[in-house]
Amino acid sequence: MEQYEPDSLSAAQIAAMRRSATSGRGALTRRSLLRASGGALAIGGLGTLTACGIPAAKREDDAPASDDHSAKEKRITFSNWTEYMDTSEDEKSRPTLEAFTKRTGIKVKYTEDINDNVEFFGKIKPQLAAGQDTGRDLICVTDWLAARMIRLGWAQKLDPANLPNASANLSAQFRSPDWDPGRAHSYPWTGISTVIAYNSKATGGRKVDSVSQLLDDPKLKGRVGFLTEMRDSIGMTLIDMGKDPGKFTDADYDAALGRLQKGVDKKQIRRFTGNDYISDLDSGDLAACLAWAGDVIQLQADNPDIKFAIPSAGYITSSDNLLVPAKARHKTNAEKLIDYYYELPVAAQLAAYINYVCPVEGVRDELKKIDPELATNTLILPDKAMAAKSRAFRALSSKEETAYEEKFAKLIGA
Repeated sequence: MEQYEPDSLSAAQIAAMRRSATSGRGALTRRSLLRASGGALAIGGLGTLTACGIPAAKREDDAPASDDHSAKEKRITFSNWTEYMDTSEDEKSRPTLEAFTKRTGIKVKYTEDINDNVEFFGKIKPQLAAGQDTGRDLICVTDWLAARMIRLGWAQKLDPANLPNASANLSAQFRSPDWDPGRAHSYPWTGISTVIAYNSKATGGRKVDSVSQLLDDPKLKGRVGFLTEMRDSIGMTLIDMGKDPGKFTDADYDAALGRLQKGVDKKQIRRFTGNDYISDLDSGDLAACLAWAGDVIQLQADNPDIKFAIPSAGYITSSDNLLVPAKARHKTNAEKLIDYYYELPVAAQLAAYINYVCPVEGVRDELKKIDPELATNTLILPDKAMAAKSRAFRALSSKEETAYEEKFAKLIGA
């Protein structure tokens, strides 16, 4: 039987994840990003990620199926990000979860214990590597970590028979990532789109709608921001150069890196940022930048000068994904909960609260009943034209990720 040793993280990978945890998408809570007072999260899981002596793990396909106790134990333990679930106005209940329990009799222990992917992986890796139950039946992690867990055999294969709504209603743009073809092990909780945001007051009313404009427009010189997340900044640049971020070569990567380096050298790019671009864009210190769609929605609620554009060449979309960890006790119950969130009324209720890209097709009419304005917002519900421009950054081998992150770190001065 094949034994599979978990791949360790290089110094470059750890440095990149540290940037993500302290200033990237995972640095602050999802919904409270704009009202947060700041401060970096602890990264205690980093030591665990690179610890030696972890037992070899068996690939799931070679290992016996985990015992499923769903029929006798009507419960689920669900780990998610903070502020990533709908909450009642008095913040004392979670309406969609309570409705699920009332319908099915399955009680959900819902825990907001994911602050960033690195820290969370550090919590669960020792148990997974030892072939033990993590105590969680359902988790929500970002693409790169979902890919890693699937590659290591630490995510259970899902049963399509328990996922009729998910199978039918999953949006086309999320259906088959290269790290989980056909969504055999995962379903997206939300999508995260990288777009161009600009302050129309700071640009003198001019629209900014391409990476080329960010890098070459002399009127924007010194007031442009790119992201410290490699996949976002390199991915958007690759697309602008006519390259597919899902199929690029080393030479393509180096060409994109070189293009960004020119932007640094001629001082077109003011700086590379995490989510701290929010305050600079709001004030106009940054005239235009790469931004995450969820932030743009929140910014626009308070500042009518904040606009966004989808480049005609395309844009990067990633996702946070639901997985059932290896050895979880309640796989069928977890699948029922995944499928529940792909019912149109439920998906609409969630989308109305968290304001990220909804991965559920056909939810517009239900969302309109809740908030007509949100139902027309393409940052939450991309129309066909926008969805067609969505691109995913391909999965990287550990060797590639190390090399790419080392080069990118030099570019941004990290």
